[in-house]
Amino acid sequence: MHYGADYNPEQWPEEVWPEDVARMREAGVTMVSLGIFSWARIQPSEHEFDFEWLDRIIGLLHDGGIAVDLATATASPPPWATVAYPEMLAADENGTPYWHGSRQHYAPSSPAYRKLAAALVTRIAERYAQHPAVVLWHVNNEYGCHLNIDYSDAARDAFRSWLQNRYGSVEALNDAWGTMFWSQRYGSFAEVFPPRHAPYSHNPGQLLDYRRFTSDMLFECYRMERDIIRAAGALQPITTNFMGAFKPVNYAQWAAELDVISDDLYPDPNDPEGFREGAFHGDLMRSLKPGTPWLLMEQASNAVNWRPSNAPKAPGQLAAQSLQAVARGADGILFFQWRQSRAGSEKFHSGMLPHAGTETRTWREVVALGRTLGDLPALPADDGSARVAILLDWENWWAIENPDHPTSLDYLSLVRGWYDAAHRLHVQVDLVPPTADLSRYRAVIAPHLYLLTEQAAANLSGFVDGGGHLLVTAFTDVVDTNDRFRTGGFGTQLRRLLGVVVEDFGALVAPASSGPGQQQVQVSGGGFAFPGSLLAEEVQAVDAEVLAGFDGGRQDGMPGLTARRRGAGSAYYLATVPDDDGARQVLQHLFGAAQVQPVLPGLPPTVEAIRRGRLLTVINYGDEAVDVEVQGLDAVDGRAVSKVSLQPFGYALVLTDA
Repeated sequence: MHYGADYNPEQWPEEVWPEDVARMREAGVTMVSLGIFSWARIQPSEHEFDFEWLDRIIGLLHDGGIAVDLATATASPPPWATVAYPEMLAADENGTPYWHGSRQHYAPSSPAYRKLAAALVTRIAERYAQHPAVVLWHVNNEYGCHLNIDYSDAARDAFRSWLQNRYGSVEALNDAWGTMFWSQRYGSFAEVFPPRHAPYSHNPGQLLDYRRFTSDMLFECYRMERDIIRAAGALQPITTNFMGAFKPVNYAQWAAELDVISDDLYPDPNDPEGFREGAFHGDLMRSLKPGTPWLLMEQASNAVNWRPSNAPKAPGQLAAQSLQAVARGADGILFFQWRQSRAGSEKFHSGMLPHAGTETRTWREVVALGRTLGDLPALPADDGSARVAILLDWENWWAIENPDHPTSLDYLSLVRGWYDAAHRLHVQVDLVPPTADLSRYRAVIAPHLYLLTEQAAANLSGFVDGGGHLLVTAFTDVVDTNDRFRTGGFGTQLRRLLGVVVEDFGALVAPASSGPGQQQVQVSGGGFAFPGSLLAEEVQAVDAEVLAGFDGGRQDGMPGLTARRRGAGSAYYLATVPDDDGARQVLQHLFGAAQVQPVLPGLPPTVEAIRRGRLLTVINYGDEAVDVEVQGLDAVDGRAVSKVSLQPFGYALVLTDA
């Protein structure tokens, strides 16, 4: 179980370094991430490299028994690079460059950037590939975090090449994008530009492809650096840090080419529901690479610096959030950063070693957490015990949030709505793409798969044929992979599976809107009673049982929730977006049919229970103390446990037979 932080010794005089190592040992630190933003220190000019300081600090850490996650330092090019090669600067949709003076200002597709980055990584990898302190390689940092999309000339040229590789001919491109609309037809790839600032809506096929292209350019940068590290003879695992469900980068595509998944997590301490964000992150990271433990690469020891109001963590919150990650498959808990900075944009961001020193609550909690992690027994990787999956698809995310739809849908919020409902029911879930192997799940939730590929549609049908219970929600199976309608209406691929025909989407006025229109509909019948919003689709039940219908409004009497038996399984269709209680009602019905049980029954919504092999972790995020009955052995001291009393942010780690 690794424990540590980003470490930036270049920000401090060398006489501080030995004290850092001594304090790390006191805190139980086992590994630090080194060199993430050190490009200017390692390479002061294009033809000058300085590794002596890095040799010294790696040696000090190694002598102190602290391992190194060595970064490639390519996340923030120094000023000399962009002065010498201004063509490597990224640009906004107006063509205005992003200048140096911040970070992540480079164009990922720029040949100049890639040349300089490759030269830097080559020198670092050749020097440290065999160093015994280096146990992990850290490529770049938070790809796409601040600069989600680049519209520079470098991106323009690379996009044209990407399109030519994807489509082969400009005629195929025109067909895919439907460019006869608005006279957008292209005569050659040289006429295609990024979707820069325009007077009105862009072509949706172009927007979707530019999202794909952007993710691919960042992916090419990652693979370039990874391959250089491997070519230098490095055998250590290689990672780059993800950021939960991050729209610009298709993590599901990337995961197979990372040796270990890493994640950065910063829930707002002011948010009473923030612990569900941590749960969602953990379940997603575990699901991206099943059977392989992941690393919580960054979190805050206390307050961050970048929100309008940066609340500190409550007493005990640091440990509770860290052990939540361990419970969901993490084999490492790290922070940004080790020592709080004295200068720079993030000087108010907390560190493991606060600016106020060691006589602080933060330091005491950091040391206590180090002891707890050090006392944990060896833990298994994901054992595949989750019996419920929620489908999350990046390309669908990009397509469904294109403009000019019946209503604006926030895809991640909609997915999170179903995740949070399952979490409140204490059912453990995986988050997987719609083409994943679904055979081990009893229930699958498919929220709003607007863009549904033929492979994914066949996979869902096969899941139900094999005895699974599938919930499909509104605005699903609408377009193909190019964001074009399929012939034959809507829902054509799942029509036989679901037994329904969708005729119209019935967009509702959003709650914050003014003027005439219907804001909500009611769904009732068969024990269901809840409001729906955003969409109230006009659905015909051709070969499905109507479990509940719309009550009132334009869709009065039409099906709101249907079910169709198929083989040993069932396929459900929900034609609106339920509120929290409606999602609970629907999932209780689904889980009952699929015989899915909670991890622990009878828990309040602010207490979560998570299984990781034999380890059962129970955490109280509520304001009041709770007692929880659980049988087993304390995972740290081995004493018998039958009931645990948990204060706010209290936790129990219990080894069980189940």
